[in-house]
Amino acid sequence: MRRAILLVAFGASSAQGQNALKGFDALVRQHYPGIPVRWAYTSLLLRERLAQARQKSDSVRKALQRLSFERFTHVAVQPLQTIPGREHGEVCAAVDEAMSRDRLCCQVGVPLLATEEGLHATTQAILRHLPPERTAGEDVVFMGHGAEHQAVSRYADLAQAVYALDPHVHVGAMNGAVLLEDILPRLTSERVWLMPLLSVVGNHALKDMAGQGGTSWRSRVEALGHQCVPVLKGTAEYAGFAEIWLRHLDHAAQTCFEFA
Repeated sequence: MRRAILLVAFGASSAQGQNALKGFDALVRQHYPGIPVRWAYTSLLLRERLAQARQKSDSVRKALQRLSFERFTHVAVQPLQTIPGREHGEVCAAVDEAMSRDRLCCQVGVPLLATEEGLHATTQAILRHLPPERTAGEDVVFMGHGAEHQAVSRYADLAQAVYALDPHVHVGAMNGAVLLEDILPRLTSERVWLMPLLSVVGNHALKDMAGQGGTSWRSRVEALGHQCVPVLKGTAEYAGFAEIWLRHLDHAAQTCFEFA
């Protein structure tokens, strides 16, 4: 029997984003010496870009097919996702298909906010990784992606948990749950920090959060007279968040590999 780990991300086209994924890859390889680690990407557009650049660009289905062809039998799968939304469901569906078609034994690790333990750990990670230059009482706004899925309520749960510990730290999302217009009336400090609640820095962080366009979160905060300071660093670049995904991978691996 042969074991492997499959890590799943939306993808990254920037050097910073790719380095963030490489950093998590190194963490997993150090934690699981001797077990092969592969990657799959859920974004079709980014897979096409990677293919054009002659870089590995497997979907979850293709990555699992490769592992089966190489005679791996047990695969622990960990997506770098925040909520168990539509994208997570698609990963699970691809894994279920591979288990049925290729007779692989697989277990999927959960996203950051899938469980109450994960919610508590993510709350602590947010507070642990606030900007070191931030002074007491300065507002910090985290921007998540959001979703048209019932799991988007996890952002609201996280916002409530964080606010209970520091009322100047706010969690919102671009789509659903807590929106920026819900947060703006609560901003009281002259300087406001903006941070992405996204695994890697991409267009959402660069344009929707920190961009100069009139609809960006930065522009909307500055329009109210605040000085806005974006922090362009994805959650996969912070130890506190990476450790949560690693613990979720541990649970998946323990469940899957005990049969190996």
